Formats: sequence, C-alpha cells, structure tokens
Amino acid sequence: MAPLPDGFSYAEWNATYNALSFGIAAMGSATIFFWLQLPNVTKNYRTALTITGIVTLIATYHYIRIFNSWSEAFTVASKDGGDYTVQLTGAPFNDGYRYVDWLLTVPLLLIELILVMKLPQAETVSLSWKLGLASALMVALGYPGEIQEDLSVRWFWWCLSMIPFCYVVFTLAVGLAEATSKQPSPAAASLASAARYLTVLSWCTYPFVYMVKSVGLAGPAATMYEQVGYSLADVLAKAVFGVLIWAIAAEKSAVEEGGKLLPN
Repeated sequence: MAPLPDGFSYAEWNATYNALSFGIAAMGSATIFFWLQLPNVTKNYRTALTITGIVTLIATYHYIRIFNSWSEAFTVASKDGGDYTVQLTGAPFNDGYRYVDWLLTVPLLLIELILVMKLPQAETVSLSWKLGLASALMVALGYPGEIQEDLSVRWFWWCLSMIPFCYVVFTLAVGLAEATSKQPSPAAASLASAARYLTVLSWCTYPFVYMVKSVGLAGPAATMYEQVGYSLADVLAKAVFGVLIWAIAAEKSAVEEGGKLLPN
C-alpha cells in the first residue's frame, strides 16, 4: 500500500474508475456464465469449468475491493457547473488486493488449462504442481518491487520474478505443443492452442505494465496507466481465457458424446 500522488486530473481519475468498473462487470458476468454452463459439459470437464468460475469470482471480489478503495481515496466535485476537480481524501488506496488475487488465481488459471486438456493423470499432477508453484513464486517475487519507489530495487525484483515467468511461458508455448496436437478434434486442438497463446500474450503485458514506473513515468499518469493496464490484462487472462476453456470443454464433450452414440 503506497501513498497516491497528488494532482490527478478528472480524466486520469475517471479512466482508472472506468477500468476498475469494467473489471467488476467482466469478471462477474463471466462467473455467472461459466457456472450456468456446467450442466452442458461432461463430468470430465466440470472441474476445469468450476475452477474457471472460481477464478473469476475471486477476481470479482478483489476488483470490488480495489474499486471501493479507489473511490474512497478521492473526492470528485464540480463547483457551479464547472470542470470536475479531483482531490485526495487522505484514505489509503490499497492496490495490494491485486497481488492477493494473483497469488490465488494465477496458479488456478494454469491448472484449469491442464485439466481441460485431459492429459495422463501423472502428467496432469506433475504439470499442475510445477506450473502452479512457479506462477505463485513469480507473483510473490514481484510484490516487493511493486511497493518500492527506488528504481534499482524495482528492477531487481522484476528480474527475479521473470525467472519463473519465463519457465511458465516456455512450458505453455513449447512444452504443451505435443499435448495440444493430440486433442480429439481439430477444433479442440485449435482452441487449446488459442488458450495457450492467449495466456502467453496476456501474461506478457504484466511485466511491461510493471515497468511503467521504471521508465520515466511518475505521478498520476503512471498510476493511471498501471491500473488501466493491469485491469485490461486481467480481463484477457481470466474472463476471455475462461471463455476459451469453456469452448474447449464444450467441444470435447460434444466429441465424446458423439462417439458414444456411434453404433458398435
């Protein structure tokens, strides 16, 4: 929890306000959708889809907390119909909710992808542990740098967190390529590939957003870019990714159900 800089314009405050509102709406809607779809997939994929809904539910809760904290940190007023002015109230803005969220949801995101691919049990367990622990370590190493103003310290923790980050990204991009090709239909393989690469793409936005305060930007503008960037990346990595998980589960369920209906 770091003190907010003074001097926010209404546009900077409002951009962050809207990004956080969008996060709540996207995550909440996705949670309802995923859980309503549970009866429409076979039991082999219900665990993955349940976890998908848990991820977006956790994210919804934390986005509500971040949104409330942002709203409480400012007073926005317009005098005599003039331009809106934004002033700090003195209440702290707790952005630490993001790291609590990521520590819980990032490992689950990877586990749901592994589960929906329906790999052999031993490989599923091994990959879940390896990727889950690596992703949790990545988040834990990033937090000490996030709360530092000293740029050299921020870069130090950024470099450390990139070690498990690179391992996870390499595993998604290369290590799971063979498993993707073994999906039961071309559509399922294409969706699994899209889910892998969407994860890589969305994850790659986080290190760049993290560096916003390390490349010359400071004050209200840096805070706005950071909050908007993280919010958009979260929606991609959780809600949109979850839709792909549902699509994979639905496609593979249809293939498996169709196979059962074939005459012997």
